[in-house]
Amino acid sequence: MLNKYARAFFTKVLTPFAALLLRLGVSPDAVTLAGTAGVVVGALGFYPRGSFFWGTVIITLFIFSDLVDGNMARQLGRSSKWGAFLDSTLDRVGDAVIFGGIALWYGGKGDNDMLAAVAIFCLGSGQVVSYTKARAESLGLKCDVSGLVERAERLVIGLFAAGFTGLHRDFGVPVLGWALPIGLWIVAAGSLVTVFQRVLTVRREAAELDAATAREAGARPAEAHEAEAHDEKGSTQA
Repeated sequence: MLNKYARAFFTKVLTPFAALLLRLGVSPDAVTLAGTAGVVVGALGFYPRGSFFWGTVIITLFIFSDLVDGNMARQLGRSSKWGAFLDSTLDRVGDAVIFGGIALWYGGKGDNDMLAAVAIFCLGSGQVVSYTKARAESLGLKCDVSGLVERAERLVIGLFAAGFTGLHRDFGVPVLGWALPIGLWIVAAGSLVTVFQRVLTVRREAAELDAATAREAGARPAEAHEAEAHDEKGSTQA
């Protein structure tokens, strides 16, 4: 939902800012690196101390760099494999530090080992969700499935939950202290379902590809045999 509706809106809003950065001589790669650095600071500098509201504000601001660097590349009229690789790799870093920062809080001052474990599971399962698609594509498979909880959903749920909990901790807003635990469980369950969705899809695609390959391999000997018989018949007639 975020990719379909919000991305188009924010791309339009951020286009003038991207153009300004290009005029100042800033490269898309520099924006990618700066954005990831900001996410790391927000997640590991604030979350382990329980400052979830301000940490979320900083992370959210820097996450928009993911839209800015792509916008800059399009305005330059170029897209490089290196830029795509760097962007995708640093996205994984950003995802990891967000849930890693939450895990550090619950494993430390938050004093809740269960939620620390759930946060770590969110971190790990998020990486696996991304890996399954990347690995499938490297094997020539599409992994053609829309998972229940992919990267956009993980970030939206995780950041909203952390931000609401921050409103409770930093400003005394009642009830919202439960937002982060609930959000973590939702992300964990959704990520697990998504992993299974992708694994089952890849299993089906692999079976179909193997069957097609076997049919082609079986057809080739038959064609070769027919060609050989035809050659022999021609030689006899000669």
